[in-house]
Amino acid sequence: MTRPFVAGSDTIWRPYSQMKTAPPPLPIARTFGSRIETQDGRLLIDAMASWWSACHGYNHPVIVDAVQRQSAQMPHVMFGGITHEPAETLAARLVAMLPPTLKHVFFADSGSVAVEIAMKMAIGYWRRRGQPSRTRFVAFRNAYHGDTTGAMSLCDPQRGMHASYGGGIVSQRHAELPTDPILEQALDDLISQHEGDIAGVFIEPLVQGAGGMRFHDADTVRRVRAACDRHDVLLIFDEIATGFGRTGTMFAMDATEVVPDVVCVGKALTAGTIPMAATIASDDVFEAFWSDQASDAFMHGPTFMANPMACAAANASLDVFETEFEQTQVHEIEQTLNESLRPCQDLPGIVDVRCRGGIGVIQVESLTELDRLRQDFIDVGIWIRPFGDCIYTTPCLNISQQDLLELTSSIVDVTTTWAHRVAP
Repeated sequence: MTRPFVAGSDTIWRPYSQMKTAPPPLPIARTFGSRIETQDGRLLIDAMASWWSACHGYNHPVIVDAVQRQSAQMPHVMFGGITHEPAETLAARLVAMLPPTLKHVFFADSGSVAVEIAMKMAIGYWRRRGQPSRTRFVAFRNAYHGDTTGAMSLCDPQRGMHASYGGGIVSQRHAELPTDPILEQALDDLISQHEGDIAGVFIEPLVQGAGGMRFHDADTVRRVRAACDRHDVLLIFDEIATGFGRTGTMFAMDATEVVPDVVCVGKALTAGTIPMAATIASDDVFEAFWSDQASDAFMHGPTFMANPMACAAANASLDVFETEFEQTQVHEIEQTLNESLRPCQDLPGIVDVRCRGGIGVIQVESLTELDRLRQDFIDVGIWIRPFGDCIYTTPCLNISQQDLLELTSSIVDVTTTWAHRVAP
């Protein structure tokens, strides 16, 4: 029996929404290219690439074909005591793309879980090195690392969306990003003060994502690496949002010349098709668990880790990167975003306009009339979700120049109208 499609029923508890007051969600019927089509036939340019994930746009034929073929052959099989070619191939390809010390791929089913795995690896690493008191982490102001309990503890404890849960999660150490030598010394002092209990330092290299779309330079990342080296602390990169071309290089670390001890990837790993993530560890971290004792094994295993269809999608996405994608595409997107969004800088209530790679950000003093603003974007054919203090776009990396110009023009028009409407 076919049931009618009811948009916005309270049967579904929706993400990041006050269910009592939020407007009904937008019913979507299909996707293609850089566009989504509503149930009533409207076409919207997706300015978000489905939360950064649809790096090659929607329904890319190479990826669709790979997933369909894999689903017919083996849609899923547990990964405990079993392996399969899609996972083996993907792991080898990921390792080949990363610095040579990062060789050991642990698959997961979401970015938050990949972060939890990295935390667990770091704690286990020090336990096996005879320092079991090292169970805490340093993270940075405006950080966002996910919504699961451990990942929440790494997020900004005061300005982040998880601040109200502080009493129910482990307390971590938070610092300002070391954007200059003075702040580097402050980070150094913090690690020194808590050196006996610090297992690792987490950083989103170059771009802090959901914590406010804030940028920093490669020197900042190098300062963090130097502090970790001075104090013999593990450095963990969260490249879940920044990986796979988003910041202008395949991984943000490529632009920093800094190699972490562990890196987390996700989001665009499968080009927005099937949930998947991975935590990739260095030889040093992996070898801490290499033992004749079964009790030294890394005891973790998500049910859907290394899902064959997800692996097939990821391998197909890497094929597209190799055959169709050029780094110049992201540089051209960055140039267009810079040029097209710049007029917003002079609007009332605008704090900053900044762009990096395939990311464009308009930071505002106060994001008022949010529901109306989101609807205004829909009305001009754009799907975009301003949040916090940002109106931002992360379009598909293969968006056409025509669609990109239409997108940026609409962002400027709607933002201009909104800024003048809410100005004091």
